[in-house]
Amino acid sequence: MGTLFGTDGVRGVANRDLTAELAFRLGRAGAYVLNRHGARPRIMIGKDTRISGDMLEAALAVGILSVGGDCIRAGVIPTPGLAYLVRTMDCCAGAMISASHNPVPDNGIKFFAGDGFKLPDAVEDEIEALVRDEQFPFPQPVGGELGRVAVDGDCAERYLDFLREQARDLDLTGLKLVIDCANGAASHIAPRLFAGLGAQMQSIYSEPNGININAGCGSTHTGPLQRVVPDLEADLGLAFDGDADRLIAVDEQGSVVDGDQTMVICGLARKRKGTLPGDRVVVSVMSNLGLREAFRNAGIEVPETRVGDRYILEEMRRSQAVLGGEQSGHIIFLDRATTGDGLLTALELLKVVRESGQPLSRLAGQMTRFPQVLVNIQVQNKQALHGHPVIAEAVRCAEQKLAGRGRILVRPSGTEPLVRVMGEGPREDELMEVVSELSEVVKAQLE
Repeated sequence: MGTLFGTDGVRGVANRDLTAELAFRLGRAGAYVLNRHGARPRIMIGKDTRISGDMLEAALAVGILSVGGDCIRAGVIPTPGLAYLVRTMDCCAGAMISASHNPVPDNGIKFFAGDGFKLPDAVEDEIEALVRDEQFPFPQPVGGELGRVAVDGDCAERYLDFLREQARDLDLTGLKLVIDCANGAASHIAPRLFAGLGAQMQSIYSEPNGININAGCGSTHTGPLQRVVPDLEADLGLAFDGDADRLIAVDEQGSVVDGDQTMVICGLARKRKGTLPGDRVVVSVMSNLGLREAFRNAGIEVPETRVGDRYILEEMRRSQAVLGGEQSGHIIFLDRATTGDGLLTALELLKVVRESGQPLSRLAGQMTRFPQVLVNIQVQNKQALHGHPVIAEAVRCAEQKLAGRGRILVRPSGTEPLVRVMGEGPREDELMEVVSELSEVVKAQLE
């Protein structure tokens, strides 16, 4: 993989790192590469609620049009909604403008192929090479061969219809929900979805204004939801991120139910119902040891990948698994969708709650969560971590101190200029000491 695309597309501070010029180049190169059949490319563009989305959308569209491609502007829509529409509306590709859970100054562009799946590394590398090649002779059509833009105001409604179809047997009458939409792409979809299923519903952070996305709310800032749920005596809360591809839940007591616990709840329920092919759930190296223990006790295999939903998905497709995901709440139900979908995950979780008749706190108790200590270190060059001898020795010493009672993981973030240092084991005090010492070494070497 090159240096432009990370694990989730091209990311950066909008108008500084991710400029209009770069968006134009990505649109031009993406349309050229993704048009595999010689016909006029037809690419759908979606975005979340960030103020920079308009600028990047315009530049990306110009790039597509300049090589003779047509584009459909879907407007504000969750990332999984774009992935669904691309594969059902005869598009050769889709481009989503979003930085997911990141703060408002950031933005990103990621492509989906015509089948609704994210692009393989090799295709992203090809696009990146053309973005960087100043001399490449891109087509320059004129007259009637130039591309056209169409605005489709029904895209969000089509995605909502898809979600309703997935929940056709789910009745939430009598269930009291609080949903946190992160002032993002779910703001005008999630309240309608859950209210339409009969839930007594209260929504918070569902009034986007372009600059409040993910601001102290959503799946990465669950504090407000944790307070509101017990205050309102709700049955549970649902927190989405800015582009609604993640879900973090909150139980009736105000405790967080993360992606690992949600996978355990849904995985065990599917195992009992016989809808978990191969008795297999794919997770990343960041998933809690408690998840592995819960699945092992139930006879469920747990293949492990590097961090990033693209790698989860690759392994799911290879091993024919239908459930996989990450602790962050990015969960893929491959028999339902081609990418992680926070709203779809919420529906799957609510089905288990309704069918079991148990409160979410009891369902989450099927997994004992081991303490994890995570330190994020801002660095100039996160790639310098690879093969660094001093850090490698410090990791070895940290693992020796845990003496087999836990594990250490040091890795670069796929979407931010960070190195993450994580320790996991039965004793939090021991982990804090070991992770603190290791983090100081990483800081000294990479800052």
